[in-house]
Amino acid sequence: MVSVGDAAPDFTAPLANGDVQQFTLSDNLDDGPFVLAFFPGAFTGTCTHELETFEERLAEFDELGATVIGISVDTPFALNAFRDELELSFDLVSDTNRRLVDAYDVRTDFASIGVEDLAKRAVFVVDDDGVIEFAWVSDDPGVEPDYDEVYDAVAALV
Repeated sequence: MVSVGDAAPDFTAPLANGDVQQFTLSDNLDDGPFVLAFFPGAFTGTCTHELETFEERLAEFDELGATVIGISVDTPFALNAFRDELELSFDLVSDTNRRLVDAYDVRTDFASIGVEDLAKRAVFVVDDDGVIEFAWVSDDPGVEPDYDEVYDAVAALV
């Protein structure tokens, strides 16, 4: 498990930002701190609510100079459609090859419905040196993060 104080696993993955581009965390640390919000799947109830909540609070994170990025195993094309539907102004990363969910140790299965290899709901705050300063991981996909705790973790960095 990736923990507070660890170096954030670096990655390069497709970024859904209305288009599809490659994004490398280490190349963008100057845009930090980063809020990396892993979520199980686009177009699902709790995930929709979570991303809408980050969007509603985005100005607070922007004021702190933080960059919010959602991450799921959905394709970048599905993520762009999801982003459009929710009118999100932050970007989403596609982890179809499951490298990020493995690197951050947040892979899960929904065995009861026969769906495997998704992301757990998790949030990591990464400072501009690439160090994890906050980590929250839920084994229950119906539980959302404490958004105030995420905000406080970012605020402590500025």
